[in-house]
Amino acid sequence: MENLCRLHGWGIRESPRRVYDAVLFNNEIDILTIRWKELEPYVTQFVLLEVNSTFTGIPKPLYFANHREQFKFVEQRLTYGTIGGRFKKGENPFVEEAYQRVVLDKLLRIAGIMDDDLLIMSDVDEIPSGHTINLLRWCADTPLVLHLRLKNYLYSFEFPVDNKSWRASVHQFKAGKTRYAHFRQTDDILSDAGWHCSFCFRHISEFIFKMKAYSHYDRVRFKYFLDPKRIQDVICKGANLFDMLPEEYTFKEIIGKLGPIPHSFSAVHLPAHLLNNAKKYKYLLPGNCNRESG
Repeated sequence: MENLCRLHGWGIRESPRRVYDAVLFNNEIDILTIRWKELEPYVTQFVLLEVNSTFTGIPKPLYFANHREQFKFVEQRLTYGTIGGRFKKGENPFVEEAYQRVVLDKLLRIAGIMDDDLLIMSDVDEIPSGHTINLLRWCADTPLVLHLRLKNYLYSFEFPVDNKSWRASVHQFKAGKTRYAHFRQTDDILSDAGWHCSFCFRHISEFIFKMKAYSHYDRVRFKYFLDPKRIQDVICKGANLFDMLPEEYTFKEIIGKLGPIPHSFSAVHLPAHLLNNAKKYKYLLPGNCNRESG
């Protein structure tokens, strides 16, 4: 580890920092399992907040509470909290999202986070690699805030979009200063730091639920966007669920991403738990685009 730290221009610590992984949870049971299996050897405390509504105010079950038995492997290191949604019709969903992140800050304090501990701030589907977190917990003189550049996938690991997912970050916690957020907070970024698998669901119903429930729900401009047959066709083509242009900032980048995402049939450098349980999670691997209807 000392050599790796030196190669990054950092020193080495006598002992590793404690690590807290905190997430807002919606319904991504499989992705959460893959995430926590990847991070389990390196995380001191897993912190999860679950709400009985979506950012857009749609009531939902407490999925994690209903599947908690599946996560016995972290039970001794888990701080789990629930709150009721505010159910304010017509409110910008980003307001609800911000409210939930404030509550997550409070839950972190309950979990016992202290100054100099590392805090991972990322959505459930933004998965830092274990190698990345182990590096950061052992190295000295790392940035106080460091964004993680993740390999960006859509629907499964068959459709690599780019390497530009950057919102995930790792912070050296400072009481009274560190606030849970999901936007650009520094220019420092660590490349090849993990995976972002967006809309990586097992069931068509989960796609429909997220399309109606997440903060960008306004992208569902027509009812036929939610047709299960259309969604299945879009997934297998690697096309856009919302029939939108690529989200880029230059004409060159937009033109480069027009049309379906090229297929990848490589399973190299993917989360270990996914590869070790390929049969169980085959829908996330190349060549298995057909989804279950339930």
